[in-house]
Amino acid sequence: MADILTELRALLDQDTVLDPEQTAQRASSYWDPSPMRAAALVRPRDAAQVGAVLALCDARGQTVVTHGGLTGVVDGARTRPDDVVVSLERMTAIEEVDPVSRTATVGAGLTLQRLQEAVAAHGLAYPVDLGARGSCTIGGNVATNAGGINVIRHGMTRDNVLGLEAVLADGTVITSLNHMVKNNAGYDLKQLFVGSEGTLGIVTRVVVRLGEAPVSRSTALAALPAFAAVPALLRLLQRRLGGALAAYEVMWGDYVRAVTEPGGHRAPMSRDHAYYVLVETEGGDPEADRVAFLGAMERAVEEELVTDAVIAHSEAERRGLWAIREEFEALFQRKPLFLYDVSLPLGAMEWYVEQVEGRLRRRWPDGRCDAMGHVGDGNLHLFVHPGSATGDDLHEQSDDDVYTPLVAVGGSISAEHGIGIEKRDHLAISRSPAEIALMRRLKATLDPKGILNPGKLLPPA
Repeated sequence: MADILTELRALLDQDTVLDPEQTAQRASSYWDPSPMRAAALVRPRDAAQVGAVLALCDARGQTVVTHGGLTGVVDGARTRPDDVVVSLERMTAIEEVDPVSRTATVGAGLTLQRLQEAVAAHGLAYPVDLGARGSCTIGGNVATNAGGINVIRHGMTRDNVLGLEAVLADGTVITSLNHMVKNNAGYDLKQLFVGSEGTLGIVTRVVVRLGEAPVSRSTALAALPAFAAVPALLRLLQRRLGGALAAYEVMWGDYVRAVTEPGGHRAPMSRDHAYYVLVETEGGDPEADRVAFLGAMERAVEEELVTDAVIAHSEAERRGLWAIREEFEALFQRKPLFLYDVSLPLGAMEWYVEQVEGRLRRRWPDGRCDAMGHVGDGNLHLFVHPGSATGDDLHEQSDDDVYTPLVAVGGSISAEHGIGIEKRDHLAISRSPAEIALMRRLKATLDPKGILNPGKLLPPA
C-alpha cells in the first residue's frame, strides 16, 4: 500500500493524494459516520488526472472505488483498506448553461442542488429532483440512474442525460459530450455508464437537458379511503391535468403516523386515514393552473376518491407538506432499520405490501414495516424494523420477506438506488441468467482486470 501511495504522489501533487490517516478523518458515507478506510484518496481536477490515476492503478492491478456525495443506500461506495478512492469533489465546474439549446455541461462532482440553482438563474430547470439534492452529485446520479420525485413527468436521470465524458479502467478518456436530443450515429455509448455504478468507468463530465422553469406549482396532500383510490385518482388527475402532473407520492397511513408523532412534523389533517397522496403539478399560467388543479381535486372528492385534502397556499405550506414525505428522521430512531427500494406494477402494489407485511408480522410480531414511494411510476420504499428480534442475520431475513413476493409480479429489487453490495446477491430475482452473463461480458471487456468498484453490482461468478 505504501508503494501505490508513493507512486500516486509522484504522479500528482501531494495535496491531491491523501494517505490512510487523512482519509480516516472522513466518514464512510452520509449514513455511516465510521472512519473511511482506504489505501489512498485521490482528488483529481480533470479527466486527464483521472486517466493518469486509472492507468497507474490498472497497470498495478490496484482496485479503485469512485466517490461522489456518498448518499447511496446500497453500499455501492464502500471501501476496503487496500482500495484507492477517486473522489470527484474538486470536479464541480459549471462549464456552460446554454439557454438556447437548453443544455448544461457540468463536472461530475457538482451537487444536484447547485445545478438546479445555476440553471434557475437562466429561467430554466433541471427536472431530476431528490431529497438528497444538497449532497448527492451529478456523477453519482448518473452512475446510479437516480430517479426521484418527478419521474412521472420527466423520467429518470437516463432520460435527462444527452452526453458525458468517462474514463475507462485503463485510463482511456471517452469524450461523448453530445448536446443534441437526436443523435442516432451508432451506439449510444453514454448509456453504458448510466446506471453502471462505477463498474465500467468513471464519469467525469455530463451534458444534461434542461426545460423551462415552471411558473406555477400547485400542491396538495390528500387522504384516500382505500388503495383502490390510488390508481383511480392518478388516472383522474392525468386525464384532467394532462402533462402538468409532476409528482404523485403515496404514503401508507402507518408511515404518516410515524413521522407526525409528537416531536415530528405537524400533521396538517387527521392522522387516521388509510392512505395519503402528495400531489404536485407544474405549469406556465398561475391563475389558470390553480383553477384547473382545484377543479380536479373537487372532482376527486365528488367521486369519493378523496376524503380530505389540504391545499398549499404558500411556499412555506408547500415545504411543510413535502417535509412529511422527504424528512423521515423519526424512523431512524428505530434500530436496526432496513431500507428498501423496489419497483412493481401499480396494480399489484396493494397485494405486494400485504404479502410483505404478513410475512414480517409472522417473523417478528412486534416489528414494523412502513411504506411510501413514488407510486405513480411504480416505485415503492419500505422501512423495516425487526422490533426486539436479535441475530446477525436479521437483514437477510428481512430481504427474504421483501424480495420473495416480487417474483410473482415480475418486480425489480431496485427502482432507483442501484445494486451495490447490499442487493448484489439478489440480482437474479430481477435479471435472467442471460442478462447477467451479458453484464459480465461488458465488465470483462471494459475492465478486464476487474479494478473498478470490485464486488459491487454483479454477484460472484
